[in-house]
Amino acid sequence: MSTTKVSAARLAPSKGGRRKLSLPVVLLLLAGALALVSLVRLISGANDVTSVGQVAGALELAVPIGLAGLGGLWAERAGVVNIGLEGMMILGTWFGAWAGFQWGPWVGVLFGIIGGALGGLLHAVMTVTFGVNHIVSGVAINILAAGVTRYLSNFTFADAPGGSSKQSPRVDEIDKITIPGLSDWLQDLQQHHWFFVSDLAGIIGGLVTGLSLLTVVALLLVPVTWWVLWRTAFGLRLRSCGESPVAAETLGVNVYKYKYIAVVISGGLAGLGGAFLSIVATSIYQEGQTGGRGYIGLAAMIFGNWMPGGMALGAGLFGFTDSLKLRGGAENVHAMLLLLGILVILAAVWQLYRKKYVTAVVAAVCSGVLFTWYALTDQVPSQFVDAAPYVTTLLVLALSAQRLRMPKADGLPYRKGEGK
Repeated sequence: MSTTKVSAARLAPSKGGRRKLSLPVVLLLLAGALALVSLVRLISGANDVTSVGQVAGALELAVPIGLAGLGGLWAERAGVVNIGLEGMMILGTWFGAWAGFQWGPWVGVLFGIIGGALGGLLHAVMTVTFGVNHIVSGVAINILAAGVTRYLSNFTFADAPGGSSKQSPRVDEIDKITIPGLSDWLQDLQQHHWFFVSDLAGIIGGLVTGLSLLTVVALLLVPVTWWVLWRTAFGLRLRSCGESPVAAETLGVNVYKYKYIAVVISGGLAGLGGAFLSIVATSIYQEGQTGGRGYIGLAAMIFGNWMPGGMALGAGLFGFTDSLKLRGGAENVHAMLLLLGILVILAAVWQLYRKKYVTAVVAAVCSGVLFTWYALTDQVPSQFVDAAPYVTTLLVLALSAQRLRMPKADGLPYRKGEGK
């Protein structure tokens, strides 16, 4: 038996009796979720919830979160906790804008990746080589990145035309794709506000209208990551470093090398997310631009159970929630109270079926509070609208915490030679 097969047999995690969802079941669940959202839209009258503009905005907001989450996935699958994603995104925003306004947006994208990768390399040196606590190292990088970019801005952007010590000159836009004919037809179909059909048209329309080329690249990185990590010998060895580095070492895997590669790629992906913010989202670098998206990306990765597909769904959820405040703000978030109430009551029924009566009662009470809040108000306070993405992050992590399985050696110290 080959070394790859032996390592797969020894290092593959236990299934725990949990069945994987087939593609037809996943599609059925997605269709049910869309039908529920459509029903809420009809009841609440918040027709902008699934509009083309709403979906396009949600996608633009989800991409940097998803890239940060994808970066966290690479690092943690190799056993390195990367709290420094936020700092690596900050480096990506600055380097992307600095190179972008001088040499063009695609050069800016490249430099954004390099900036984030440098942050990842620093994190790898501290955690892998010197054995620094992963959390301490990540927090230090976040602080360092904010300070370094502020210092660099003082003698780069401050003297540039249209720049200042806190923002860069404008960067040229990356080309966007709109499928003629199809985009207009879907937009017209969405404006009829029909049940399910218009909502589906709005979602598809948002994916074919004004789509940046960099967004296409970011979306393709999700299946590419899945294929590399789960369908190649390289990915198996990398994941083995996060499950059992000692066993991997006994099979001849250079654990240090794979951890370094994973963390540098992690930083590069986070830097790409930062470059997306400064080049595509706003066409300008601004201090504090990341706004905690590195941490939300980490939450999306945890929600996705350290899997690319689940991480993408989590990033989409957070991006959608964030985009609600941009179009119809208070009205859209008010409609989401009704949706959340329905979801919680369904969760209560499920817990009742599983004979977890205390959990079912708590869920039923929470659902009653949400329904009452929705019935007695027409809009939610503006402060709650601004906090909605962060509240969603906390709720999702709380509800998904019981089904998570992190890599077994994630964050644990490892020194070369332990497997000998």
